[in-house]
Amino acid sequence: MNPLKKLLGQTAVYGLSTILARTANYLVLTPLYTYVFRNQAEFGINTEIYAYISFLNILLTYGMETAFFNFYSKQTEKERIYSTALISLLSSSLFFLTIGLVFRNAIAEWMSYTDYKIFIFWMIIIICSDAIMVIPFAKLRAENKAAKFAVIKTINILINIFFNIFFIVICKNAYERHADSLFSKIYDPHIGIGYGFLANVLANLISLLFLYKEFFRINYVFDIKIWKSMMMYAMPLILVGLAGMVNETFDRILLGKLLPQEIARKEVGIYGACYKLSIIMTIFIQAFRFAAEPFFFNTANNTDSKKTNAQVTKYFVIFCSFIFLGTMMNLEWIKYFISDSYWQGLAVVPILLIANLFLGVYYNLSIWYKLTEKTRYGAYITLAGATLTLVVNFIFIPLYSYTAAAWATLLSYGSMMVISYVVGKKHYRINYNLRSMSFFFLTALILFLISLSYKGKFGREYVLIEVILNNLLFIFYCWLFYKLEFSNLTEKTPDAT
Repeated sequence: MNPLKKLLGQTAVYGLSTILARTANYLVLTPLYTYVFRNQAEFGINTEIYAYISFLNILLTYGMETAFFNFYSKQTEKERIYSTALISLLSSSLFFLTIGLVFRNAIAEWMSYTDYKIFIFWMIIIICSDAIMVIPFAKLRAENKAAKFAVIKTINILINIFFNIFFIVICKNAYERHADSLFSKIYDPHIGIGYGFLANVLANLISLLFLYKEFFRINYVFDIKIWKSMMMYAMPLILVGLAGMVNETFDRILLGKLLPQEIARKEVGIYGACYKLSIIMTIFIQAFRFAAEPFFFNTANNTDSKKTNAQVTKYFVIFCSFIFLGTMMNLEWIKYFISDSYWQGLAVVPILLIANLFLGVYYNLSIWYKLTEKTRYGAYITLAGATLTLVVNFIFIPLYSYTAAAWATLLSYGSMMVISYVVGKKHYRINYNLRSMSFFFLTALILFLISLSYKGKFGREYVLIEVILNNLLFIFYCWLFYKLEFSNLTEKTPDAT
């Protein structure tokens, strides 16, 4: 099978669960939270705690997933590698669970959640259950069992949605309208949006049951030699992961810490809600990553692997440019997926879309240091990005709030992309089609800027005219792509520049 078609097919399958998860968040949970809890500070709680969860998930998985892919694809003792990696994560997760539960009150006090200690308990359970599922899911990906991966992920999502609706809609309405009903006794208004964490806990615990074969139908062997080799490979990736989370989610934590307490959670809530509107870009990038990492490892020894990588990156940039332009041309109706009490932050959406496009390009470029086992360079690059993120945020968040956070994200991801490209040319040179990628990205950006020139000129009652004009620009962009690239879509190699 054509390797690009294989990658596209696996991206689609992995994307099914990823898209469902993100779309559920976008179409169900985000509207649910922002319309039911119109106080931005309440949604700020959800945003901030999930920022901590994302950050700690990286710490608790310590690069073991990528190390597993690397060793699993190169060695014959695959079951021993899987068992060693799984035992490692099970042990560390159990240790973190114990420490977390013992010190949960102190953690709640440090996070300023002394009134919501139960949230910290649920947060710890989510982090640990996420971590112990990483290697079983990685094994499914390495064995190209994309369908099973997608089914279990989808079940997790549907259960999460079900319990969110059950607690926040059914039980909350019963509490407010039928005080004597059974469901009303379940709902506690003090917990409120925190029921989203409980729903996540229940979904994760049920997902673990569906992975029972991956946990119980193996011979548990811990090979200390393999583990040391995997840890040597993974250690720089821990820094990469932590620095990556600084870039991705730490801005929400810093907003909560650097802004005055009386507005901090409100600003976090607005930023978090508007960040969700850039979700389509994030969906595609995450789905692509699930398929691309094992794909690049498995095809690394092919004679035309570099040409394939270059072609993949080219069309990745073009597709992301489509996502950017399509989202911005239709933001006037897309914004209704969050409550109007959050619209004051819409100006950050194009900044975040471009930032995530740069991040996606960086993921493509970063394959060079993984294939050459020079993962320390990944640490250096990501640390440089994280340093830039922290410096910009610390200086400008007190002045410009979440707008500074958005620009810091863009500057960080852009710098990482450029550094990875420049350094990668010296160690694993790939002839990317920079001319084509730059043309399509800059054309999308220019068309977006043109749309800003007439924004608001027709009055709010004629906003439909703006949307129509915007989509005419988008259709022009599609036509341009067709004219310039359609005849080349079946080429086996990209144009080298």
